[in-house]
Amino acid sequence: MGICAAAAMLVFILAARAIRSLFGGEADTSAGVEYIKQEEAGDISAIEAKIDLLERQDAGENDERSIKEKFSGAVVIGDSIALGFEEYDVLNASSVAAEIGVHLTQMDELIAKVKDLSPGIIFIAMGSNDVTATNGDTEEFISRYQDVIDQLQKEVPDAHIFVNAVFPVQDKAVEEEPGLANIADYNAALKEMCNSKTIGFIDNTQIVSEEYFEPDGIHFKAAFYPVWAQRMAEVASL
Repeated sequence: MGICAAAAMLVFILAARAIRSLFGGEADTSAGVEYIKQEEAGDISAIEAKIDLLERQDAGENDERSIKEKFSGAVVIGDSIALGFEEYDVLNASSVAAEIGVHLTQMDELIAKVKDLSPGIIFIAMGSNDVTATNGDTEEFISRYQDVIDQLQKEVPDAHIFVNAVFPVQDKAVEEEPGLANIADYNAALKEMCNSKTIGFIDNTQIVSEEYFEPDGIHFKAAFYPVWAQRMAEVASL
């Protein structure tokens, strides 16, 4: 099977799953389809492995791999929210490159770590700190985000990138920091940027519920991280 044919088959499988999700409530695979389109010039063995996995899943075979196993070739790069994956032992340290309080303009060390890890897939989980730092200027936010993506693509050219939406916050967090009220506008701009760069955008809004929040209304409790990890794994067909 040629690379284009294999990629086309994988897009077809994911598209079929997306149609079924309208009726069965399965995960939205649209970001995964965009990712697979990028695979057309990629490694045919990797494409065929994903086809095999999806076909086995559709045949009803259970995927008994742990979350850590699913993320063995992936890295989540981000701020303190992303760091929870390591702190709560949901992912191995080799699958997390995160730092408390980091901004999009301060990513050099984290990107160097990702380069050393050499993952096949990178999930970016940034934004809360930069929403407040840019004070409503979504254009400046997108410019900073694009710089990070460009640097990752330069340093880890064979990796496929997915961008997580900025998570919503509770009302009490907005009362403390009014700039957080603009998160929806930032996510709209972020999604538009991802579409223009053919990068998977992961909207996590539906998986966030009140019981997952820490008292600050921004960060999340341990129970949220397996849910979030599974969401990313489904979208990227890990």
